[in-house]
Order: sequence, then C-alpha cells, then structure tokens
Amino acid sequence: MKLFLTSQASKVLDKIAGSLDNPPVAYSLLFIPTAGDPYGDNKPWLEEDRQKLYELGFKIEDYDLKGKKKNEVKKAVEKSDIIFVAGGNTFYLLDKMRASGFDQIIRELQGSDRVYIGSSAGSCIAGPNIEPIAAFDDPSRAQLESSKALELVDFVVLPHSGKEKYADIQAKVISEYGNKYKIIQITDEQMIVVENGNYEITK
Repeated sequence: MKLFLTSQASKVLDKIAGSLDNPPVAYSLLFIPTAGDPYGDNKPWLEEDRQKLYELGFKIEDYDLKGKKKNEVKKAVEKSDIIFVAGGNTFYLLDKMRASGFDQIIRELQGSDRVYIGSSAGSCIAGPNIEPIAAFDDPSRAQLESSKALELVDFVVLPHSGKEKYADIQAKVISEYGNKYKIIQITDEQMIVVENGNYEITK
C-alpha cells in the first residue's frame, strides 16, 4: 500500500494525482470525513479537500465510519482503489475506526496495491500513537483505552508546521515527545510519500 500523508491534502492533490499510474477518473476513492464530525457544519478544510478531489475527476464515495459494522466497512474498502481519510479530531477518528473495525481492515491491506491518502488527522493516525496530538486535538471527544494508532508508519506526523498559530504547540510537542517518538513535521505544502517501507518528504 502506498501512502500519501499530507497536512492539507487540497494543496498537494495535483501532485498526488500526477504521480498515479492512471488519470484520477480511473480510480474509485472512499472519502472518510469522520474526523470532522465533532465540528458540526464548520469544517472548511474538509470541504476544500473534497472539492479538489471532485475537480481532479476522482470517483468519490463519501463514507462516514460512525455507526458502521466491520463487514460493511470491509466491503466499502475492498471495492475502493484509494482510501482518503480527512482531517478533524484525531482521537474521535481513532475511536470510530476501532468501533467499525477500520483499524484492522486497513492494516490487512498493507501488502496490497491500494493507496492511502491522509489529510491532517488522517495522516496523524497512520503512525504508531496519537499521544502527542493531544496538544492539538481534544482527547475527551473520544472514549479510548489507549492512544495506539494504525501503525502504518513508524513515525508521528505533525501537520501544519510553519503556521504561526501552531508554533508554540509544535515546539511543546517536540520538547515533550521528541525522545519518545520519531516525529516528522510537514507544512501544508508538503507531504510524506511512503512506499515499500521507505519514505520521502516532498513539496
């Protein structure tokens, strides 16, 4: 499985689309907006990502994990070429991933030809643990026994690097967790491309 871990997917989706073997119209894309649920109707970042995907021509199916059963999720994932996990509250997202069985299903696809695209929370959750993300997102929005994440990669993605409003938070995360986890900071114009166990940070 190839991963594109982004800070704000809409800003780099042109490059992602250009790196695929076929035009976007050839791909069925499962768009998972679940992380945005706690924000009600006020989630412009999510709409920007969705709109950009439509503009590029991807065949999109919106699929909220909330309330879904594992067999339902498995069918939806297996018929999709690309799994897109949008941004929002990472803890809430992890809660719903576990409840729906998505966390197990996506791990089983690691040796497949699927593509995983994460945007902000969707990137953070791909790592080993979301403990450091508590500085950004409210953990009380979820009922989690642990903050162990998907473990698709061995590092924690710290999105929105370079934005002044996040500067103090990012510095705090690096100070508190830099020795516990491998942390990679990316700006909204960057992404981490992961394939065959190797990763590259690109602009």
